[in-house]
Amino acid sequence: MCIKIFVTATDTGVGKTYTTLKLLEAFSSMGLKAGAFKPIETGVENLPQDGIKLFEKSKEINKEFEKLSLDDIVPYSFTLPAAPYVAKNCTIDIGFLKSKIKKLEKFCDVLLIEGAGGLLVPVEQNIFMIDLIDIFDAKAFLVTPSRLGCINATLLSQNILESRGIEYEWCVNLYEEKETFFETTHPFYKEYFKKFFIFPAHIENIAAALAANKE
Repeated sequence: MCIKIFVTATDTGVGKTYTTLKLLEAFSSMGLKAGAFKPIETGVENLPQDGIKLFEKSKEINKEFEKLSLDDIVPYSFTLPAAPYVAKNCTIDIGFLKSKIKKLEKFCDVLLIEGAGGLLVPVEQNIFMIDLIDIFDAKAFLVTPSRLGCINATLLSQNILESRGIEYEWCVNLYEEKETFFETTHPFYKEYFKKFFIFPAHIENIAAALAANKE
């Protein structure tokens, strides 16, 4: 049975793709067949660059993905760098996306599904990124930034996940303001949270926690 993990973030530009790529490698090193799916990518000039990275990495660690095409990994791509609801020029067919996932999970022990932007980015008028977590029957993995202001953004994202009853793991992507994070943010985190992961230092622990529900 394939475990599905929806990789989301507090906002755009937080590092979802880079985190997903590293998780693919980590799962592979654990002996699991892993692959990636990017349902929607916006800001695409010619080809979906994030999707290409995910596809190439998936093929590298899971030869089954060589049977697939880029369209299987990124079914919808739009030119305008905006929320899918704004960028799209067609109706996004949720049933079609679910059929793509069903196809991909046949090749995987773990399928990483990368969202676009944050949790409340609109896909359709009444469908948001957070809704896709339940629609795809996935567990959530929240990537948060390390820049100043991340406490507020992190707590808001966690609050809405918890209000929906969505199980999740989360990490701080320590790529911005590394020098100040442990002074301005870490003191609160270590007192407030029972546990939290720092990426990429804890990548093996993150992968183990996310794979723990695999049956």
